[in-house]
Amino acid sequence: MVIIQTKRLVLRDFNEDDWEAVHEYASDPEVVRYMEWGPNTEEETRNFIKRAISHQNEKPRRNFTLAIVLKSEGKLIGGCGIVVSDPENRQGYIGYCLNRNFWGKGYATEVAEALVKFGFERLNLHRIFATCDPKNLASARVLEKVGMKLEGHLREHKFAKGKWRDSLLYAILDYEWKKLVEK
Repeated sequence: MVIIQTKRLVLRDFNEDDWEAVHEYASDPEVVRYMEWGPNTEEETRNFIKRAISHQNEKPRRNFTLAIVLKSEGKLIGGCGIVVSDPENRQGYIGYCLNRNFWGKGYATEVAEALVKFGFERLNLHRIFATCDPKNLASARVLEKVGMKLEGHLREHKFAKGKWRDSLLYAILDYEWKKLVEK
């Protein structure tokens, strides 16, 4: 079982009981506006939870889809993950999604920092990347705050919700991250 602790949060493996808290944000059109998925039906949310749980038993595990839980209340406020997308080249990507009642409080940055640290320290990755919609300025700021550099603007990179969508590509390398944490 994976448990990552930060100052205010616990990132942990999902369990079946989490589906209602997940559905609260996954069914919110405002929350999923820039996502490739959603707004979810109850069935889609339950299927997401089943997939997340199924990854927990993979050997070697390459997909760490985790619940974001407030330490103070034990309340699930979002989901996040890191995926080892290219084990031979030690590369992976991160993502996160928060219930909008918890936006603007620094939680996404705390999550992204924890995922990057986990990726470099525990998964021995060399490069971690993330993409976001160019209109999602808040997510772009989060990626920049954790030391990721903008590598490019991918034009019509994904077909989502019936239309082509651009993505911004951000990444950080292991030695860049080490320099940041040494400061």
